[in-house]
Order: sequence, then C-alpha cells, then structure tokens
Amino acid sequence: MRQNSKIIDRRQQVMIRAGLWCGVAAPILWATVIIVAGELRPGFDHVGQYISELGERGSSHSAFMRLAGFAATGLMHICYAVAFYAAVRRMSGRTRLALLVAVLVALDGAGRIGAGLFSCEPGCRGPDTAAQHLHHLSATVAFLSIASAACLGGILFRSSQRLRCLALYSLISGLAGLAFLGLMQTGGAFHAYVGLFERLASGVFTLWVSITALRLSAVSVRAAGAPPG
Repeated sequence: MRQNSKIIDRRQQVMIRAGLWCGVAAPILWATVIIVAGELRPGFDHVGQYISELGERGSSHSAFMRLAGFAATGLMHICYAVAFYAAVRRMSGRTRLALLVAVLVALDGAGRIGAGLFSCEPGCRGPDTAAQHLHHLSATVAFLSIASAACLGGILFRSSQRLRCLALYSLISGLAGLAFLGLMQTGGAFHAYVGLFERLASGVFTLWVSITALRLSAVSVRAAGAPPG
C-alpha cells in the first residue's frame, strides 16, 4: 500500500509539473503566433490593430491564429490552472483563495478558447453578428478573469513564505494590465494606439502567468509534503 501511495504521489507530481510548464510555455506560444501571423499579413500594424484582427473572418491565416494562438494557449491556461491550485494549496493555508485564483485563470483559458472558436468581423467592427458578439464576450471574460487572478494573487502569495516574493509583483501586474485595458477603451486620441495598449495588457498578464508558473515549478517538488506556509 505504501509503495502504491508513493507511485501515485510521483504521478501527481509529474502531472503538476506538466501543468506548470504549460503555464511557462503558453505565453511563449502566444507571442510567437502573434508575431508569425502578423508577418504573414503584409501591412499589418501591431500598434493600431487588435490582436483579434489576425484571426478575423475572411483572413487568409485566420485558422492559424484562432487555433494555435487563442485555442491552444487557452487549453494550456486551463491545464496551468489545475496545476496552480494543486501546487499552491500545499504551500498556503488559503485554500479557498487559491481555488478562486485557479478558477479565474481557468476562465481566462476558456475565454481564449471562445475567442478562437468565434471570429470577429473584419477590423473587429461592422455588423454585430453572433460570432463577433461571442468573440468580444469571450475576450472580455479572458482579460477580466486574468486581471482579477493577478490582483488576488497579490493577497494569496503573501500567505506563503515560499511565494511571498510574487505578492507585490502580482498586484502590480493586475493593476498595470487593467490600466492598459482602460487606455485601450478610451478612444479619441488614443484610438490610434489600441493595438499597442492591448499588447501591453496581454503582455503583462501572460508574463504574470509565465513567472508565477516558473516560481511554482521551482518550489513545488520541495514543497511536497511540507506544512503550509
């Protein structure tokens, strides 16, 4: 029985580490797909155009952006969310808060998948079709969920000595990302830079995922079986 328990525990550790590395790899894949998809569209402006325009209806490489960019990274974020909860609950006494943050990360992943399944119209404007409405809704859920996860992470990480170094960084990331999203929605003189603000927000949030995943991966093995804190 004891031997079987050790085997199960080792398998759990392997699955947790695999999920954490999904968190490390997802931002790299996301950035790579955006760059490649942008290069495949001559004249595409990363400063003035939305990321979603790379997967807009009728685009020649729409499937590449929607599947490899949105859907694949969304699935990886969901895997990371499961591993996040499994790892953090061992190092923190805030089990419910850890679950809430993990659920928010998973919602971000689900929102990404939804944004990939439903294309926006050309320019992400025009007729308010069902697909465009669902795309915008999915993207909004994704952004607000990951922003909330980062902000709450500032509280969660303070409850563990091993993760306390992430607390302030997490809070700043959440607030900075929300600030960039606010600038993206302002319009007026800032409208020419919507793509830039969106990429800054996305960059802040995806970097948060990668850095937290790297830290959790570094301490998860040592934390196995250790008391909370």
